[in-house]
Amino acid sequence: MKYLTALLGDNLLSRVFSAIVIVALGVLATRIVLTLLRKTLEKSKLEKAAHSLILSLVQAGMYLVVFLSAASALGIDVTGIVALASVLTLALSLSLQNMASNVVGGFTILYNHSFHSGDFVEVAGQSGTVQEINMTYTVLVTADNKVVSIPNSSVVASQIVNYSASPTRRVEILVSAGYDAPTQKVLDALILAGTRENVLEDPAPKAVITAYGDSAISYSLRLWVKTEDYWDVYFDVTQKVKEIFDEQGITMTYPHLIVHMEK
Repeated sequence: MKYLTALLGDNLLSRVFSAIVIVALGVLATRIVLTLLRKTLEKSKLEKAAHSLILSLVQAGMYLVVFLSAASALGIDVTGIVALASVLTLALSLSLQNMASNVVGGFTILYNHSFHSGDFVEVAGQSGTVQEINMTYTVLVTADNKVVSIPNSSVVASQIVNYSASPTRRVEILVSAGYDAPTQKVLDALILAGTRENVLEDPAPKAVITAYGDSAISYSLRLWVKTEDYWDVYFDVTQKVKEIFDEQGITMTYPHLIVHMEK
């Protein structure tokens, strides 16, 4: 008691009571603010991945203010505490530099809205559906159901291709046919193959010649579909092209060499 009296000075009970009141009011105020903030975040368009971080930061900040206020009410000089906290924060930030860069990267992703949970993206050499964007990693689920966690710092530093950003996508089927097949017949066959239920009528399917090779003519069939129908249409039309070519006697060529010998 003598030590506390010497440390805190006169009016010990009054100071302790003031500190208790500050702590109680501070905790109550923190809970109210967090409740209101949580409701605000739920109504906002901000990614859910950012909600927990924002709430944690606000909670930590308010508790820090309550602690310093209570210490000040007890008569403790908080200048030294603040200085010590600054030094510890600097040391911690240096030791956790990679984690800090990932956290900053997470905020950058959420702020720029490059992609959202559920989007199919290609980033940092990986492609898949975004399962989660947390404060250190972006989690993708690949087409073969592998879960890939990519550091947010790598995501921000790499090129991002978001295949779900637009409601429609273009499907392109590349094929080749021999020079003996009439070009218009091949083009009509491609359009027939591309006339499917899930293919959009506007823009209409289009077939074009793209190149004349050594032993074949290259063609491209271009279709527009809803983004969610892309792979179904791609595989369906790819199969249908071969079936129609077989029905109409159009041969898909492969690299070969014709040698003419003169007697």
